This record gives sequence, structure tokens and C-alpha cells, in this order.
Amino acid sequence: MESEELENKSEGEEKPVERELSPFEQLQESWASLTVDQRHEAFYALPREEAEEFFLTLGAADQYELVKDLQTSQKRGWIRILAPDDAADLIQQFAFEERAQMLALLDITTMREVVALLAYAEDDAGGLMNPRFVRLRPDVSVDVAIRYLRAQSKAKIETIHYVYVLDQEQHLLGAMSFRDLFLAPPDKLVSEMMATDLITLPEDMDQEEVSRKFAQCGLSALPVVDAEGKMKGIVTVDDVVEVVEEEATEDMQKLGGTEALDEPYLTISLFAMIKKRAGWLTFLFIGEMLTATAMQFYEKQIEQAVVLALFIPLIISSGGNSGSQATSLVIRAMALSEVRLRDWWRVFIRELIVGSSLGVILGLIGMVRILAWPSRHQLYGEHFQLIAGTVAAALVGVVLWGSIAGSMLPFALRRIGFDPATSSAPFVATLVDVTGLVIYFTVASIILHGVLL
Repeated sequence: MESEELENKSEGEEKPVERELSPFEQLQESWASLTVDQRHEAFYALPREEAEEFFLTLGAADQYELVKDLQTSQKRGWIRILAPDDAADLIQQFAFEERAQMLALLDITTMREVVALLAYAEDDAGGLMNPRFVRLRPDVSVDVAIRYLRAQSKAKIETIHYVYVLDQEQHLLGAMSFRDLFLAPPDKLVSEMMATDLITLPEDMDQEEVSRKFAQCGLSALPVVDAEGKMKGIVTVDDVVEVVEEEATEDMQKLGGTEALDEPYLTISLFAMIKKRAGWLTFLFIGEMLTATAMQFYEKQIEQAVVLALFIPLIISSGGNSGSQATSLVIRAMALSEVRLRDWWRVFIRELIVGSSLGVILGLIGMVRILAWPSRHQLYGEHFQLIAGTVAAALVGVVLWGSIAGSMLPFALRRIGFDPATSSAPFVATLVDVTGLVIYFTVASIILHGVLL
């Protein structure tokens, strides 16, 4: 009876129904995979309030695609909902001759703020900052400051997590968190309660360094100051998240052996895609042609010991793989500031040890593969032991060289002012392919001299 009751009860219970996603949520999930036309159709089908909320979550490139073909009056409605820093980012997406027209769509106050922001480089702290923040005088009481804060919070302020204390010339004197201000005694002066040991961002600081500052301090906003210590605005952590994503994407694309796309994969034009990929691919192809030249140089050795040709792919691919590993690790360590230029010697020593160890491991595997193969006499001839020793020794040399070349190339590029990410894995692999052949046949000439060569 009890089992029947339980069974009936379970049958009577309704299974939870999954909530159907709203058009807003569906658009958020599918945005990256939609074409430009599909994005337009889905976005403008949203109610205006939801469309504005969604618009604020997009990057400047996506916002530009949505508004670039609209009527002037419609563009005005969208650009005016943006904060000054976001409006500046959007305007920078337009052609230079169109920017004045876009600026004219803003109200006078915002237009002045955006014009000031456009004077900065896009990837500097000044280009990332928002000029709207909560300002206080040092000589006001906490009680007066709180009342002033309530009034300011109704305006379009980027964040009220922190308040900044400035003198009459706009020099930054100190700062207080919103919480500390409300917990302070009402009759105390702001100057008595503010923190003066502040982390600030120079207005010309590169965005990568800005992101590192945020990672180190853990704050949600940092003030931007000029050379005289005057506060210009604030950079918030959400701005930095976009920077980190942008820089990581750019580095990944360069590591793959292509120029940074600067646009989503599905929206970039085919011509632009071909242009950005063809340059590196052509360069790498020309580099690989040197492999054929190297093989032609060792043509006689190959004719005398054809068996050596069997292991060419094995040798050069192992060196290329070890070099790709090393360059990827070093470039990422540089991006995270774990490794600096002065650390090149330490990296060299580490890769010398690691590369030798990896070479020995692969060399032993290669040697065992030849010595233990059942048909070794037929495949490799009567001197298969010497062939095994040649392959093992060559693997040690090529893998070691690949590790050293891959780890040192980013340092060399950084030293001469280039982006280390351009020492991509395919580039290192191509370099090691050519030099790996030289190492392989040099080792073979030494070991097999007087026997097969």
C-alpha cells in the first residue's frame, strides 16, 4: 500500500518547467553568433527600455554597427544614453570626417567632456577614464559632504563607491570610500578623515599597465591625474575588464600567426581577414622554403643514408613544438609581469635545463622506438644502433635549441621595442625547422662518419 501511495504521489507531482528565455536573454546568449543583419533585426525588435539596457552592455564596435546607418535624430537618442567615456569610444569608431557631426548630437556639457577625452590616445588611461566623479572640498564637514553626495548621486556619476577630495585648483588631496564617509562622525572635517596614500594613474599610462594596477590593488576605481597632480577623471574596473579581454584576444591572435583582427571573427570582412592573415602566412612560407634549401645542401648525405630522411619530420617537428611551448610561456609571463627584460638570463638557464631534460626524454623514446622495432634490420639496416644514437642525440640538440630560441626571441623583440606576441608559435616553429635540419645532419655526420656517410 505504501509503495502504491508513493507511486501515485510521484505521478501526481508536476515536473519543474524550465523558464523560457525572454527575447532580451535570447539576444544576449546568441549575439556573438549572429550576422550583422540578424543583430539589427533582433535588437530593434526589443522594447526601447530593454534595448537601451542591452546597448549599454555592448562594446563600441558593436554599438557602431547598430547606429551607423540610422537617421541623425535616431543616433542622437542612442549616443546620449552613454557616459562620456563610452560616447568617446563610440565616436572614435566613426570616420574622422564624421566625428564632428556625432559630437554635435551631444549636449554642451557632455560634448566638452568627450572632446577632452578624444585628445587622449585610445589605449591610454586618459582615453579610458570617465570625467564624472564625486568631488569634495577638504574643509567641509562629513555631514555637509553626505548631503552634497546625495545631490550629486542623482546626476550621471560613473560610480559613488569613492569620493575624491580636491583643492580649488583640482589637485587630488585624498579620497574616502562611500562606507567610510557614512561611518565618520558628522562634525569631523573631510580633511581629517580622508586617506592620502592613494594609488593614481598618470593620464598617459598604457592600458595594459592600468590593468596591472587594478590587479595589484583590488579597487573598483582609480583616479587619473596629470603631471601636476590635477585629477582628470576615474577609470573603473569594468573598463579594465574590456581592456584585459581586448589585449588577451590580440595576443592570442598574434600567437596564432596572424595580425590582430580588431573585429569579431564573424563580422570582419573576408578581404580584411585575408589581408591580415596573408602577410604572416607568406612570410612563414618563404621561411619554410629555406628548409628545402637546407635539405638540398645535405642532398649527398641523404643519398648515402636514405634512412636519415625517415626521421626529418620527427626531428624538426619536435624542435618546433618545444620552441612553441617556450615562446608561449614566456610571452604570457611577460604579459602578467612575472618576467621582465632583466630576467632573460634566469629564463635562459631554466630553459637550458628544461630543454635538455625534454630532449633527453624524447631522445630516449626515439632510441627505444628504433631499437625495439621488430623489423629494424630491414628498415634501418645493420647499423640501426648508430641510427638510434643519431636520432637520440639530434633530438636532444634540436629540442634544446627550440626551447632556447623560443624563450629568448620574445626578449629580443621587447628589447628593440616590438610586441613580444609577434614571436608567434608558427614563426618560432619555422625558425627551428630550418636550423633543426642543420643540427640533425651535423650530428649525423659526426656519428655516422666512415660508416654510412
